[in-house]
Amino acid sequence: MYPIGVVGPGSERLVERLAEHLAGHGTVGVIANRRGDEGDRGDPATNEHSTDGGAAVTDSSMGDLDRYQRVGVKTVYGLDERGWSARGEGTDLREALYAIAPTCEFCIVDGTTGDDENPGIALPQVVLGDSAEAAEPAANPDRGANANGNRGSAASTRPILARAPDPEAIDLDELREALCDTEPIETLESLVERTKGSPQAPESGAIATFTGRVRAREGSEDTPTEFLEFEKYEGVAEERMGQISAELEERAGVKEVRMHHRSGRIEYGEDIVFVVVLAGHRGEAFETVEDGIDRLKAEVPIFKKEATIDEQFWVHDRP
Repeated sequence: MYPIGVVGPGSERLVERLAEHLAGHGTVGVIANRRGDEGDRGDPATNEHSTDGGAAVTDSSMGDLDRYQRVGVKTVYGLDERGWSARGEGTDLREALYAIAPTCEFCIVDGTTGDDENPGIALPQVVLGDSAEAAEPAANPDRGANANGNRGSAASTRPILARAPDPEAIDLDELREALCDTEPIETLESLVERTKGSPQAPESGAIATFTGRVRAREGSEDTPTEFLEFEKYEGVAEERMGQISAELEERAGVKEVRMHHRSGRIEYGEDIVFVVVLAGHRGEAFETVEDGIDRLKAEVPIFKKEATIDEQFWVHDRP
């Protein structure tokens, strides 16, 4: 899924234009992020403003959901003939993006990508008017300083794909092309969802997956790891993973293989790498997913830095 943030006066209008444009090229999700947002996002051309501060949903059905939250319900879904709406607690922008990723090819974030508690995510940005938000530091669990890099550190800045004085000045075709040159957000769920949509799925009775994550320690006496940081050569790692997947797909009974390795800074407990195998039966699925992760670790040029509470070091520099 390709995410993009829109900030500045008139952001709502641009989000509408961009959503309609992207819908012609894939499924689109929108996150209206109003946390910590006291700015004006009305359209400067029409002087139209949101009377409710820009809430994502303004009809009375959300009020119906509010009353359940007031009595202690954690998550509420409302269903009617128009679709569904929901209210819940505890979700931040990153979690919302990862929840949308399995079912959407694009996601537009209308509003800030960070607040006082969360420095933000370094999404590609469109900056309207005089907004200074794009210059703020941004923590990025899955992406880095480059718009197409997925590399960088927690203090990277948001890559700017376009600037304009107003929403109508943005060329949507150029913006979409630039967005599709960035690295998408991938999750295990998004990979599995696409695998289930394979033309060979009707002949497949098994999906096996592997997820690698950041562990704190190997033994009880080890110094705890706080985070890992991965770097990869642009395009080279993806090309090699594609070659490995294609070779594994030549095996009897193996229908499809997908791989993804995140880069940048990844905190303790977060996911690092995914391998997904679609196969006719569980035997070839399990065997191939194990071989897939072994080959990825051995053959794909990805460099790892480990940060413990005592020190930081590149793993390949250690004796």
